[in-house]
Amino acid sequence: MQTNLADFIRHTAEGAEADSILRSCVHCGFCTATCPTYQLLGDELDGPRGRIYLIKQVLEGTPPAHATQLHLDRCLTCRSCETTCPSGVRFGRLLDIGRHVVETQVGRTVVDRALRKLLRTILPYRNRFGPLLRCGQVFRGMMPPVLKKMTPPRVAAAPWPDNRHQREMLVLNGCVQPAIAPNINSDTARVLDRLGIRLITTNDGCCGALSQHLNAREEALKFIRRNVDTWWPHIEAGVEAIVSTASGCGVMLKDYGYLLREDPGYADKAAKISALTRDISEILETEDLKKLRPNTKLRVAFQSPCSLQHGLRLTGRVERILTSLGFSLVAVPDAHLCCGSAGTYSILNPTISSQLKKNKLEALGSGAPDVIATANIGCLSHLQSEASVPVVHWISLVADS
Repeated sequence: MQTNLADFIRHTAEGAEADSILRSCVHCGFCTATCPTYQLLGDELDGPRGRIYLIKQVLEGTPPAHATQLHLDRCLTCRSCETTCPSGVRFGRLLDIGRHVVETQVGRTVVDRALRKLLRTILPYRNRFGPLLRCGQVFRGMMPPVLKKMTPPRVAAAPWPDNRHQREMLVLNGCVQPAIAPNINSDTARVLDRLGIRLITTNDGCCGALSQHLNAREEALKFIRRNVDTWWPHIEAGVEAIVSTASGCGVMLKDYGYLLREDPGYADKAAKISALTRDISEILETEDLKKLRPNTKLRVAFQSPCSLQHGLRLTGRVERILTSLGFSLVAVPDAHLCCGSAGTYSILNPTISSQLKKNKLEALGSGAPDVIATANIGCLSHLQSEASVPVVHWISLVADS
């Protein structure tokens, strides 16, 4: 693709990066076949190729309109197009650049700004989100059906094992997961304990993804630096890995080194954290799992989050682990398509999100499973609001013995 970037961005680091990404696109259109929003809406501008053209025009000096922003906002950032692309176009990064430039030039409505600010003020902070969720859970039975579906029932966490092991790993707590599903990390700790690994929990916070994807870049970097400072003493002490039990957060942790590459005080530390980050599936696939004896009587439909298969490129890992442990996995049609959660997307774009959720639940239910398993807290809470069978994190199935 030929480019001629405008002066306002041509000589910047972002301009050079965007130019390189744009030039790698060969217009083939393979990406449209696997784009969830293009499949739903049938509009070229709501597919990766159309969005690339829109971003190119803006970066070359064409003033964007609110319609431009709408097409970019409708993208789930699922990165399915990146998995499909034969040229390796880094669409997710180009989208971040394009959204930032467009928002700078056209702004947002007062209502839209207020909603995004509210999400950034509550969701990334456990001490704010947790009490609000617990309050909602107390009064859940009295809520209207719509709000009731959006409020997950309270889940209890199993006791955290306190055994000492020579091998130690850190785990990300994150922001909403400890309130919605505290059992995920405790189940992970119990599984790793049986494998002779001690899982350490710290007072970390949001990984920064929510702020990053809502175009609050400096805010995201503050979350990242806080986590780096929190984990660094343990890293110096020699922990083996930083375990992510939410694939969406795992993608963000893998980007720490890139996002702080120009920060002299944090660049090396952030790069080390990215190198140490492992999804829990990456840990288990290298271990001897004979010590684990899970209850394998259930028929399982595995919903592979976009962040797991397209962001981390770990397609098939969880399925192989569950199969090796004796679980019966049912086939899931169109497994590459997004469920519609996508962080705050389900709140900001509820109509598209709801249709994608409906489609995903039909696909997951087509094999008559007893349970739906997933690997990301956003997908879990999104799907369980309307699922006819339980939705759990797959590590909880492994921990259930």
